[in-house]
Amino acid sequence: MSTLTNRILGESKAMARVFEQVSRAAQLDRPILVVGERGTGKELIAARLHFLSRRWDQPYVKINCGAFSEGILESELFGHEAGAFTGATKRQLGRFERANGGSLFLDELGNLPLAAQERMLRVIEYGEFERVGGQQLIQIDARLIAATNEHLPNRVATGEFRGDLLDRLTFDVISLPPLRDRGHDVLQLAHHFGIRMAAELGLDGFPGWTPEAEASLLKIGRAHV
Repeated sequence: MSTLTNRILGESKAMARVFEQVSRAAQLDRPILVVGERGTGKELIAARLHFLSRRWDQPYVKINCGAFSEGILESELFGHEAGAFTGATKRQLGRFERANGGSLFLDELGNLPLAAQERMLRVIEYGEFERVGGQQLIQIDARLIAATNEHLPNRVATGEFRGDLLDRLTFDVISLPPLRDRGHDVLQLAHHFGIRMAAELGLDGFPGWTPEAEASLLKIGRAHV
């Protein structure tokens, strides 16, 4: 993704406030936390933060913290040296090194194990880390953008997430509203996906939704408020 073509759609007041906050936050070279329910567009907002920043032409690297086991996740984030563990036949660069000069997007941040949280805290504070199985300090400059659908202060209270790390990741917090709070945005999105579906089915075009269908979509949205 080199442009904002995969943009998040929305013209509601709620999304206008989000876009304004994103435009301001993108210019600040500090960690950003994006929070919201599943399906609210956190990954698209993270990409927007990168491509509107001064790092837009540098690497944009992503990782889903919930997609790996604890040991594998540390290797994915920080890399490893040859022989660090069984099967590590050669050195591997982690996502932090690959994002050097650019941005690293950490999705599902709440799944980050405590050991990895401690390593990450060091990266944020000093801009350095060691690969798994290594002793050489690696210096990097990567902006962190994190996202979660969990209430991290609750995880701090239960000892599952470090409070000092949360403090450093929340220089600015962008909260995404659910679709049920976005009014007629549901119709814009329905039209967008209707066009896509028509193209996938090989149809000449998308005729649009009937007034009855649009009314039903809006009614469903209001019912979930």
